[in-house]
Amino acid sequence: VQLQASGGGLVQAGASLRLSCATSGLTSSTRAMGWFRQAPGKEREFVAALWLSGSNSYSHYADSVKGRFTLSRENVMNMMYLQMSSLKPEDTAVYYCAAGRPILSQIRNQNSYASWGQGTQVTVSS
Repeated sequence: VQLQASGGGLVQAGASLRLSCATSGLTSSTRAMGWFRQAPGKEREFVAALWLSGSNSYSHYADSVKGRFTLSRENVMNMMYLQMSSLKPEDTAVYYCAAGRPILSQIRNQNSYASWGQGTQVTVSS
């Protein structure tokens, strides 16, 4: 499985940005795809994830981004997107996309994801 994140950049507070994650090699055993982020001096944290169940998917969001960030997936193109709106300086971080087979209760646990992209920097200025 390979993942490649892109779309980061430098924006002002209140702006929007869309991150993309190109995937290859995913199989039907993949249960979740998600985004995590790591700010300078902080541990990597959960941002959002899609729980994959057959032809359906269910979104999960960290409280800090709920209502501002939206996950979507384009199956045909093997792409996952994170639409980020109303960005805040505290959203500044390196954003990573990941895929794995967590159980649902562990969907926010980064240790449940076996495959990771290289990360894309998002910087939000005040």
